[in-house]
Amino acid sequence: MGSSASVPADGASAGERYRLVLPTDLTLVGQAVETVMACCFANVDPSRRTRFRLATVVAEAVANAMLYGNRSDRTRQVTVEIEIFADRIVVAVADQGDGFDPAAVPPPGDETLDATRGRGLFMIRRLADHVAFNPQGNTIWMTLPRR
Repeated sequence: MGSSASVPADGASAGERYRLVLPTDLTLVGQAVETVMACCFANVDPSRRTRFRLATVVAEAVANAMLYGNRSDRTRQVTVEIEIFADRIVVAVADQGDGFDPAAVPPPGDETLDATRGRGLFMIRRLADHVAFNPQGNTIWMTLPRR
């Protein structure tokens, strides 16, 4: 996947940890999703719903980080960190941008739901069990079930 790599992160705690570092290149979003899925479901057979939820939130978060966080600047990177527990997965996606205030993002209206842009954060919040941001607004944590 170009200059990206998937390796266990240092300092593993209770869960298995992995880190994926990507250049800002939207053509890598699909490969990033496949890598995350392979790490998260290596020893389990999740439901189709769980697979869909994880694939969608990772794709949306990585694409948002590249487009909005890094402003499509190919010199910046997106980091995906995964922590896998027996019952849940925690995925963090960080960009090198200035961040934003997630509370200031309005829920989508009818026109946004039909649009191809402007609904990623809404979808992430609907599909993940828990969503949190760092104070700067350039890292999102998403928790989902593992099965």
